[in-house]
Amino acid sequence: MEINDKVADFTLETDQGEKVSLSDYAGKPVVLFFYPRADTPGCTIEACSFRDGFGKLKAAGAVLLGISRDTVKDQAKFKAKFDLPYTLLADPEEKVCNQFGVMKEKNMYGKKVWGIARTTFVIGPDRRLVHIFPNVTPEGHADEVLAYIKEWKKEQK
Repeated sequence: MEINDKVADFTLETDQGEKVSLSDYAGKPVVLFFYPRADTPGCTIEACSFRDGFGKLKAAGAVLLGISRDTVKDQAKFKAKFDLPYTLLADPEEKVCNQFGVMKEKNMYGKKVWGIARTTFVIGPDRRLVHIFPNVTPEGHADEVLAYIKEWKKEQK
């Protein structure tokens, strides 16, 4: 996906087992963060930093959605364990992961594995892709996204 591309609509199940589509958030910027696996160290750091900055992101008018290949049940446990106030989406069949091109070969402890490359996408209110954060470092990423959203909103005026 490239900047300014129109993002095709998708539908996934939430951590509560409800179906939600990208089009449900029309008119609002959406921050879509892909993480490798619920309740693992890096993903927990990233998810909790988004939790801690959620109020500021929401105040900036953005919708925050986390996506991984985990099941609805695993997403629900992760959300409850860390009191995450935003929606987690389950993509066990990798449909949306493949749509966004985040499935990559990775090196885990010297072994080649196939998994999600930690990536965040900012989608504008018109469903156009406005920014990509590739190869995300969990520490400080939520602050980086918030700073981007605030700057982007200024440019929209």
